[in-house]
Amino acid sequence: MTTPDLGFIHRFVPSPSGSKTTLLLLHGTGGDENDLLEIGESLLPGASLLSPRGKVLEGGMPRFFRRLAEGVFDLEDLKLRTHELAKFVVDACAHYKLDRDRVIAVGFSNGANIAASMMLLTPQTLRGGVLMRAMVPLEPPSTPDLKGRNALILSGEADPIVPRDQPEQLARMLRAGGATVDLKWQRAGHGLTQEDLRDAHGWLSQF
Repeated sequence: MTTPDLGFIHRFVPSPSGSKTTLLLLHGTGGDENDLLEIGESLLPGASLLSPRGKVLEGGMPRFFRRLAEGVFDLEDLKLRTHELAKFVVDACAHYKLDRDRVIAVGFSNGANIAASMMLLTPQTLRGGVLMRAMVPLEPPSTPDLKGRNALILSGEADPIVPRDQPEQLARMLRAGGATVDLKWQRAGHGLTQEDLRDAHGWLSQF
């Protein structure tokens, strides 16, 4: 079956069980639309999977938005790409006949950062997010209305890329909008561990 052009190269795996929940899988730097499919299937068996490829290239590696240096984001590009990705989600929900109120992001690193940006700038797009190794992406112009939204932030205690204060600050920002936020610290660096996947699986089981 030919994948439609919805603005992003992507993979879509429909729910085998009729589940109303869709996981939006957002890879890290250098990943692609295939990276998180197996993880997505294991985190919430039965969910539909929607996995776009980031459109920005850094040294040939796909990302979801530009950065000026490690941990220094191009904020104008981030805003543009956030709204672009939100539109993709809306269009994909219409095309694939998905429940727009049951889309949950699962993002790693760069993917987690744009998922957090979506929650801050386009809060109506996502029901929630599993944000693995996320930083504060930006300061929203106003406090978003996140009542009824949920987030799980999974952070590494020895992460050399994400400053320790960043996950705490991100949790505060999301809670300020009314979101229910769980922040868990893992005995890990920037890479994912089996503990991350177990915690994400347990958290997602509520959906």
